[in-house]
Formats: sequence, structure tokens, C-alpha cells
Amino acid sequence: MSLSAAPGFDALFDSVFLERVNALTLRIAAAQKGGRLADQRTAARGQGSDFADFKPYVAGDDLRAIDWNIYSRLGKAFVRVFEERQDLPVYILLDVSRSMFVEHPPRIGAAMRTVLALAGAALGQHDAVSLMTVSDDLGTAMKNVSGKGGIARVARVLADQAAAGGTALAGALNRLAAMRLRRGLVVVVSDFFDDDGLDGVLGALETLPHRLLLVQMTRAADADPTLLADLDGDLVIEDGEHDGAGVTVTPALIERYRATYRAFADSLDAFARGRGATLIRMDADRDVIDQLTPLLTAGRVLP
Repeated sequence: MSLSAAPGFDALFDSVFLERVNALTLRIAAAQKGGRLADQRTAARGQGSDFADFKPYVAGDDLRAIDWNIYSRLGKAFVRVFEERQDLPVYILLDVSRSMFVEHPPRIGAAMRTVLALAGAALGQHDAVSLMTVSDDLGTAMKNVSGKGGIARVARVLADQAAAGGTALAGALNRLAAMRLRRGLVVVVSDFFDDDGLDGVLGALETLPHRLLLVQMTRAADADPTLLADLDGDLVIEDGEHDGAGVTVTPALIERYRATYRAFADSLDAFARGRGATLIRMDADRDVIDQLTPLLTAGRVLP
């Protein structure tokens, strides 16, 4: 079975696309303390411009932080405490299994543009971005890149990716959990069709101590295969990863498929709600930025 090519660097590093990325933000409610000063809210108190609270003065506190108005009223010294904003580690996992490359056009193109948009949003707010690839194994393509200029590096790394084997998302997530990385945001960009089944993937996601952003790359025909052309009679179904499976298409078979896919989608929804994760379903046939803009604009915070 022939595989489609992923977009090259010139197709990804498009000036109009990148300009639209600038309007996106990628923020969580509170980043873990211990990072570099940046834009994400944390529970840390110290340097910053956002007032958080007052606390009684103790020896060693900065005298410049004393609120003299309170002192004149109460005769007690209180200092102003400011919220310290720090960086967020963003770990992006991109599914580069062969099934992401089989269609025309392949959904890997929209997946890569989604990754580039999310990475660009994070880099624009001084977060640290790492990019990992998932197929038969977990690979590290790029570690701890920060700064707006890093988006060109992300595009080059993406352009170097090719179809890499089967889908072992559950195993890759288990390996990620074992790395004991600084807690941050894990972004998984995949169709979530795993050889071990969705239950294995959800079990592995549950072990991660990070905030989760799940980006499911979809097409309308995933839920309704009758949208595909020539879906009739005896066919061989191929996904680029396994030997073709012969089927005879009947109304009963189509209805069984629809029910199975609904159960798959419902399980992913239920996990996201229960785990407090964000789930975004991206239509691979629609503009990526159009879909992300309502969800990742200024002032919006991921759960």
C-alpha cells in the first residue's frame, strides 16, 4: 500500500500560518513551581507584577514592599506579595505511525500543522517545548526549546519525520511516565487508534502526573463510513500497518461499525471529563487555525 508524504519545511513554515499562530495562547490554571520566570501562573510568590496578597513583615523582607498606608492605619507592617509567573514544560507527542500517512491527503499533514501551532503558542509565551514521536516506540525529536525563534526548528524537525511503523501509543505513554519529567502539559496528537485498544491508551494516560491536552485527528468518515466512495460489496480494508482484511460491506456491518466508533468516542470523552483533561477533535480536512482559535485565544485557560 502506498503512503502519502508529509508536508515539507516550506509548506509548514508558511508566513500567513505563522502570523495566525501569534493569536493563540496555551495556558493552564497553574504551572508547577521551580521553572524559569515566564508567563504561566503558579502558586509561587516572589518576583512579578501581579499583586497576590499581603503578609506580615518579618526580618529580611524587602523594605520596599512594605505597604505604608496599612502601617499608618494599623501600626503594623505588612508587605505586598506578588504572583511569580514561570515557564511551563510542554511535551508534545506526535503519532507518526503508518496509519497517519495512508489517506490522500494524509491526516499527518493536519497533525503536523496542529503541532506547529501549539508549539508556536507555547514558544511565544516563553515555555519550554519538547517534541516526541510515537510509532512502535517513543522517540525524542527535540528537547527543551524555548523562545519565539524556536518555531523554525520545530518546523524543520517536523519536516524530517516519515512514516515509522505501527501504533504503540499505550507503550509510549508508559515510557513517558517512567521518565519522571518536571510536571507540565502533555499534548498527544494522534488518531488514538492503537493496536492495544483504547483501554490500554487510557490506562497509560492515567499514570501521567501532567496536565493533558488530547488532540484527536479525525475525518467525518471515521464516524460514518458511508461518506467514503465505492463502499460496497467485497473490499479489502488496509491501514498501512497490518495485512489487508477482507470484508463484505452490508448495512448490518456498517451499523456495527458505527456503534463501535460511537463507543470509542464516548470512552475518550468520558476519560477526558473524569481526568480533567482537554480533548480537541481536529477535522483533518478543515483549516487548523480556524479550529484552534476559539479554544486557545487570549484569556482562555485549559482545565
